[in-house]
Amino acid sequence: MDDKTLQSNTIQSTMLIPLYGRMIAGRRFPDILLDTAAERICESVEYDFSAISQTYGGEYTSLACLVRAARIDECARSFIAAHPNGTVINLGSGLDDTFSRVDNGSVHWYNLDLSAAVAYRENFIKPTDRSKNIAKSMFDYTWLNDVGIPSDGYVLVLAAGLFFFFEEAEISALFRKISGHSPHGEMYFDACSRSGMKIANKMVRRTGNSGAEMKFWTDNAEQVKSWSQKITEAVCLPYFGNLYKDRRISRFTRFLMWGADFLKRTKFVRVRW
Repeated sequence: MDDKTLQSNTIQSTMLIPLYGRMIAGRRFPDILLDTAAERICESVEYDFSAISQTYGGEYTSLACLVRAARIDECARSFIAAHPNGTVINLGSGLDDTFSRVDNGSVHWYNLDLSAAVAYRENFIKPTDRSKNIAKSMFDYTWLNDVGIPSDGYVLVLAAGLFFFFEEAEISALFRKISGHSPHGEMYFDACSRSGMKIANKMVRRTGNSGAEMKFWTDNAEQVKSWSQKITEAVCLPYFGNLYKDRRISRFTRFLMWGADFLKRTKFVRVRW
């Protein structure tokens, strides 16, 4: 895949969904996050966004995409502040450009995705000496040797909008492999409840991408903590936080945000070992 075209109804094409959402919401709420890469890529990509726009162009869904990126940025900045020369692994990176927003000039960053996704990514976001791409499945554990063990033994593993598409057994096995490779670290990802997954799958089907329905869900941190005895902390964090108080946002969207957090239908999960 060496040009700027992308076929619909593929798992790779799902990388355009959060990109489009960040662009739409970022135009209105740049104080939450201004993703210039999303704007640039969406304007140049050869893809029919009509189906994505119908489902993810609305206020709530686009803001959900924007907030997810903002929370990932916050997590990465916090980790980099504690480990300025640390190692960050961005699983299922797609067209994400978090590195350029949080780079401190010394962090080592790895973007991991399937070979077709990486090839497509490199049309728009070029690797650098400290932001490298690895074209492998996250379940091809040879990628761990490509990363190596950081000098201080700490890694941050980010997985934004990724784990939904896999079985819990696959994700827990992945975690054990990573935590077995690096003695200390943190994993940060978004997740939904069982009821939230059913709603999300309805939305995905409406985009026409029937091959990318979601499988993983979690209702509590204890479920995640059972993945490994090495885990020292597993917590579920609110997705939207106080954003439901922002009166620039419609009352209905603020209600949905409040409900998502109150019912824990969507969340972020932080795991430390």
